[in-house]
Amino acid sequence: MATSRVTSKGQTTIPKEIRKKLGIEAGDRVVFILRDGEVVLYPVKETLLDLRGSIKPRKRPEDLQAVRREVKQKLAKKVARGSSRR
Repeated sequence: MATSRVTSKGQTTIPKEIRKKLGIEAGDRVVFILRDGEVVLYPVKETLLDLRGSIKPRKRPEDLQAVRREVKQKLAKKVARGSSRR
């Protein structure tokens, strides 16, 4: 079992054995999902550029804040779907 201490700023270090197992490297992003009172951590390998073209404009001018929200929701759903395979 790997443990880590939380700092006064709410920061923690992901133990080396966990980073290695998940393929997490310096600069990578992770997502925390709260599920049934537990926190599940997943590496996020996709970027917003990976989702380029997945949202088609519906009107002009496009509401960019709405587009950002939609992209974030789609990315979160994609990560959550991927987590069910583990």
